[in-house]
Amino acid sequence: MRTIGLLGGMSWESSALYYRLLNEGVRGRLGGLHSARCVLLSVDFAGIEALQAAGDWDAAGELLAADAAAVQAAGADLVLLCTNTMHRVAPALEAVLDVPLLHIADVTARAVTAAGLTRVGLLGTAFTMEQPFLRERLAAGGLDVLVPGPDDRAEVHRVVYDELCRGVVSDVSRARFVEVVGRLVAEGAQGVVLGCTEIELLLGADDVDVPVFATTALHVQAALDAALR
Repeated sequence: MRTIGLLGGMSWESSALYYRLLNEGVRGRLGGLHSARCVLLSVDFAGIEALQAAGDWDAAGELLAADAAAVQAAGADLVLLCTNTMHRVAPALEAVLDVPLLHIADVTARAVTAAGLTRVGLLGTAFTMEQPFLRERLAAGGLDVLVPGPDDRAEVHRVVYDELCRGVVSDVSRARFVEVVGRLVAEGAQGVVLGCTEIELLLGADDVDVPVFATTALHVQAALDAALR
């Protein structure tokens, strides 16, 4: 089993999901008492969030690149950046790594196209929905990507930072997200990409009537494929 490196803490709520899914996945594939061989570096999200808000992506990239190098030095054979939003600085990490960085958008695009879909809605932080770094990567994988309107984007972003990153999972917010997905479907979305790792704590396949592509779960499956090949 190759060692999976996790660069997490953004937020730790979703990093805990990564850790659980990785271990459940190894147990499911290998059985018995098998668990994932992994190393985790969890950052203090407050500092990263401040840089996001300031738009200082270069500084954020420098910090995370140093942390990614530390994960590699700890023995990782491949690295997962356990957040969609901070894939905004994925090139900075790739520049310092000698091992693969599994890009969350690439594994997601492959899953969507394998399901036979070409047009999807994207939910995420405002950075992910409004900036091109994830949308263009998904588009390069053959997808037409729709994002919610301004009011819906603001509400999704608020729920992520004010609730999900703080461990609050609300039925009221779930209902609002279902409404947002409904509007994307009305615009032609054939499925929805949960392009924020925390959203998987709130919304699932049973909540909406179109296919749901949970990026955390897909990221984990790709890591297991690479680690156990």
